[in-house]
Amino acid sequence: MLIVLSIALMVVDARFDVLKPLRSHMAQVLTPFYWLAERPLRLWEGVSQQFSSRDELIAENEKLKAEALLLQRRLQKLATLTEQNVRLRELLNSAALVDEQVLVSELIGIDPNPFTHRILIDKGEKDGVFLGQPVLDALGLMGQVVEVMPYAARVLLLTDTTHSIPVQVNRNGLRAIAAGTGNPEQLELRHVADTADIKEGDLLVSSGLDQRFPAGYPVATVKEVNHDSGQPFAVVRALPTARLNRSRYLLLVFSDRRSPEQRAVDAALAQEAADREAAAGGAPAAGPAPAAGAAADAAVPAASAPPPAATDAPAPPGAPPVAAEGAH
Repeated sequence: MLIVLSIALMVVDARFDVLKPLRSHMAQVLTPFYWLAERPLRLWEGVSQQFSSRDELIAENEKLKAEALLLQRRLQKLATLTEQNVRLRELLNSAALVDEQVLVSELIGIDPNPFTHRILIDKGEKDGVFLGQPVLDALGLMGQVVEVMPYAARVLLLTDTTHSIPVQVNRNGLRAIAAGTGNPEQLELRHVADTADIKEGDLLVSSGLDQRFPAGYPVATVKEVNHDSGQPFAVVRALPTARLNRSRYLLLVFSDRRSPEQRAVDAALAQEAADREAAAGGAPAAGPAPAAGAAADAAVPAASAPPPAATDAPAPPGAPPVAAEGAH
């Protein structure tokens, strides 16, 4: 009976408009029941959405924190690369002012002994590094090579207590010995007369008298001069110009290690060769001796070790690589 009644109502509703007012009134009466029946579902969906939104917000917050951390790391790396670029540019500008050939190296280790000031660099015997080779950064001398390995070398810094270097005051040429004190920020000048013309702010440069460090490189700046009338020598302390505890990129200097006598002999031989060549070709003799000396200096190949001195002393170990002037 109910099935037949339902089919009849559906047919009447589909073909005639008789039941539309009834449907409207019934919908109005049943609307509160619909709202009450749907309310628990609405409440459940609202609660679940609140919890899911909170979880989503927490996850999104964590994701944003991770992204912010990655961006900060990239920013720090960018700042590091910027500073590294600045240091390399300073180093290259410094290399352009150096007359000798140079090789750029990087610091890869520091001696853990607090009583010694030594560092390890990434260039060794395979790169032509030799014992006693001067090392400098963009601002001045740092030290010298004291141990050579195939692919690395150990450098003794100026401030080590066992290191000394002859210097002179750039202002007036006063000579002295700058010795390490064990403090990376201080050198001490030995045996400076109390009446010597030296004052704070004077620039100390290498004198070249030790036949190891080339002359004219900045070493330190006078920081303090103490005069004591009862003592024969003044107490002079200086601040190294090189950033001994901060520089990472260094320059290895390949200077002409020939003695003055050997240079004179080479210049004379070069002059004789030029005279013979000019006589054989019927051309006039070569220019004055200074020009010949310069030609002799230029004729010495960079890749070959310097010839032994007149005293038959053995040539220093290692030889500079074949390279154009500047950083490589």
